Amino acid sequence: MSLSEFYNTHDGFKTRIVLNIRDSKQTVVGAAASALYLIKKREVVAIIGPGTSMEAPFLINLGNQTKVPIISFSATSPLLDSLRSPYFIRATHDDSSQVHAIRAIIESFRWREVVPIYADNEFGEGILPYLVDAFQEINVRIRYRSAISLHFSDDQIKKELYKLMTMPTRVFIVHMLPDLGTRLFAIAKEIGMMNKGYVWIVTNGIADLMSVMGESSLENMHGVLGVKTYFAGSKELMYLEARWRKRFGREELNNFACWAYDAATALALSVEEISNVNMSFNKTKTNTSRDDIGTDLDDLGVSLSGPKLLQALSTVSFKGVAGRFQLKTGKLEAKTFKIINIEETGERTVGFWKSKVGLLKSLQVDQKSYSSRRLRPIIWPGDTIFVPKGWEFPTNAKKLRIAVPKKDGFKNFVKVTKDENTNVPMVTGFCIDVFDMVMRQMPYAVSYEYIPFETPDGKPRGSYDEMVHNVFLGVFDGAVGDTTILANRSHYVDFALPYSETGVVFVVPVKDGKEKGEWVFLKPLTMELWLITAASFIYIGIMVWIFEFQADEDFKKQRIIDKISNVFYFSFSTLFFAHRRPAESFFTRVLVVVWCFVLLILTQSYTATLTSMLTVQELRPTVRHMDDLRKSGVNIGYQTGSFTFERLKQMRFDESRLKTYNSPEEMRELFLSKSSNGGIDAAFDEVAYIKLFMAKYCSEYSIIEPTFKADGFGFAFPLGSPLVSDISRQILNLTEGETMRAIENKWFLGEKYCLDSTTSDSPIQLDHHSFEALFLIVFVVSIILLLLMLASRRYQERQRKVSPNLPNDQANAAQEEVHEEGNVGDHIVEVDTALVRRKKLTSKTMPFRRAATLSRLKSA
Repeated sequence: MSLSEFYNTHDGFKTRIVLNIRDSKQTVVGAAASALYLIKKREVVAIIGPGTSMEAPFLINLGNQTKVPIISFSATSPLLDSLRSPYFIRATHDDSSQVHAIRAIIESFRWREVVPIYADNEFGEGILPYLVDAFQEINVRIRYRSAISLHFSDDQIKKELYKLMTMPTRVFIVHMLPDLGTRLFAIAKEIGMMNKGYVWIVTNGIADLMSVMGESSLENMHGVLGVKTYFAGSKELMYLEARWRKRFGREELNNFACWAYDAATALALSVEEISNVNMSFNKTKTNTSRDDIGTDLDDLGVSLSGPKLLQALSTVSFKGVAGRFQLKTGKLEAKTFKIINIEETGERTVGFWKSKVGLLKSLQVDQKSYSSRRLRPIIWPGDTIFVPKGWEFPTNAKKLRIAVPKKDGFKNFVKVTKDENTNVPMVTGFCIDVFDMVMRQMPYAVSYEYIPFETPDGKPRGSYDEMVHNVFLGVFDGAVGDTTILANRSHYVDFALPYSETGVVFVVPVKDGKEKGEWVFLKPLTMELWLITAASFIYIGIMVWIFEFQADEDFKKQRIIDKISNVFYFSFSTLFFAHRRPAESFFTRVLVVVWCFVLLILTQSYTATLTSMLTVQELRPTVRHMDDLRKSGVNIGYQTGSFTFERLKQMRFDESRLKTYNSPEEMRELFLSKSSNGGIDAAFDEVAYIKLFMAKYCSEYSIIEPTFKADGFGFAFPLGSPLVSDISRQILNLTEGETMRAIENKWFLGEKYCLDSTTSDSPIQLDHHSFEALFLIVFVVSIILLLLMLASRRYQERQRKVSPNLPNDQANAAQEEVHEEGNVGDHIVEVDTALVRRKKLTSKTMPFRRAATLSRLKSA
């Protein structure tokens, strides 16, 4: 159909392709024999074929030897690229191109484990390396690889599927052709693997050839997702479909037929381009002995037109029925796939995958919209719309072996005892109750048992690191207890979210830290604040001097030493609000009001801080910082088997100075002995243990800085365990509700936590930052008053210059009155002298007030 249509529209071409058809019988041997016949007997310039990836390797090598291009429209295995033959042209997409679409689906639904089920041949195995690489990029684990041979009986397939049922993974990726896929899904439905909770994703090996599968096969695949090759609609494709229906009726035109159509067109264009090239074969005779019969591979010629034809094929480009035909590194490039949901009546499109974009609901929507990058609603196996978790705990699985540490102390967290009658281990404690509650809230049943990590004689078997490593080795299926989440441990196991408080701290004894000494009165204020306050007194004194010098005439007449003593005595007396002598200047009074307000706040703050130092702050740690411990060389305590030992060594503490303890009581005894008697002067442990210790001895010990990072207690499971995500989710639900508080009250009832009693490196002092605004207000007000005073003085001087002198007749009349009343004048002088003396004791009167007094006395 392709060639007839091509030459009908290109009747001017000089060349015509003649097809020489050989049936391979769909076998590898048949394909090899057919290719040998076509090259040796027919001397073909190119071969369109083979039909399958299994038939391709021999043909590819044969074409490379004879320089005959091998053009395949259906050999999709990526492994064929490893043959590195330039004469192999893949006029189709290889299977690795759909891996990114499958990865996007897995990532979209956040499944963490998958199981590929593939045909045990070249076609099925070719996709595996690319699946592994793609899933590693999104941290998805391939738990198991299920290879199913074409020669398997139904019982063998059923046995393999039963094996998959015993695994927790419920996400399966099927890569095989329809003949084997039909059998697989029929058996899967029979044994219950097409029920609710399962996820099946088929590659285009099945999705592209669903037309050859019967209705019963579609019923068995109800709820399956498929990745299907997408061809954009075009008039070329519509014309071909019309011709196809007219000739073949209901038989569907599949993707491989479209690629075959375009491959023939590309070959016709390329042959026309090299029409002037010799298209014969160069044959060479090989000498054979009389006894050597020879084979069909002997005397194979080399195509003279092969190199030119290969070059023409690599550059040909046209719009075909399957889209743009343009080879890139010897194959077509896939850019879009359709995501389908298989139902009993057929398929339903739920989205698309596009390179450099990802998943899309539709190719017409805005690709930048987040909501468009999600698939349409999907009907999953079991006829449900709820997305499967992708993981279920198998009902017939064995119990999980959960390791718990054997502890000699701090048994509030984990306590291992044995029943006196049955000798069966009994495990209790805060950590155990949390784990039991989490497992009860899981959406599925999990069977487990606790195995104490102990020796046969009941002693601790090793450190927590050793217990975690045994989980990595597979001795245990998990570890539960006061196991701290650490970076080095996370290399071997996966931890669920922490369920306890985080951090590692130093605890030291406290001493009577009440402030004592001759200079304790200076400690409420910092040195900077004392200096600023003293400078402010001097500044206020200077400003008072300026204001009073302008207003008080007697002040001007005083000696300089008297001026200084009076001004600064006045300034400092405001500290005790004892400035009895009123100021003469209005500006002085305003400044003193503001300054007294500042002093009121400053003195009250000073008094409160000094009182706190002398009474409230009584207990202080013997050491204030970790660096002091390192310099002093005292003994440091740590819990037996804890990671804190390595932390102390990393902090450069002498290993010979490190002492172990197993319980709060033993820690207390070491503290009482002190370093001088083989005890300790500090302990380094996690917050949870320190809180338990401080609950008993809160008033005698204190936590010092710094606090080191640690992620708290967590449950450990093997790497990649799907339990981790579900358990972490339940831990969040537990810690956000009241259940966790109830568990804490059960094991730590009446405990008085003293974590907040951490003491800072220095006593609380008032610094200058607390009073910056007040001092700034005083400075700004004083500057404003100074400017107002200068402006007022200039105004008065200007008024005196402008005002005329009094009239001479008024002055003469006043002089005559004084002379006429001489006796009275003498009396007035005496009174006036008394008034002046009284003024010195009270306040100065303005000139106009004095004149008024003299006038009244004279009238009297």
